[in-house]
Amino acid sequence: MAGSSHGHTPAAWTGVTIAFIGFCVAGAFMVMAQPLGFWAGMVIVAAGGVVGGAMRMAGLGQPRDTHRTPKVAAAAVTREPVSAEG
Repeated sequence: MAGSSHGHTPAAWTGVTIAFIGFCVAGAFMVMAQPLGFWAGMVIVAAGGVVGGAMRMAGLGQPRDTHRTPKVAAAAVTREPVSAEG
């Protein structure tokens, strides 16, 4: 994935950051046994996905054609050394 710049866009970073904050909020309120705060954190997690998707549609994400997997050349066939073939 390193060669495809997977996720290195403002839309991806923003969406993941918002979702991470929501996850932290939900986790903290879950430990404090506060259901309303937990669900507020879950709403923040969902908002991260919505914001990331909206930013991608606004042109701040990767273009669609970069998501295609590169064609891999056929693997070279190697033979065992003659002495090993027996």
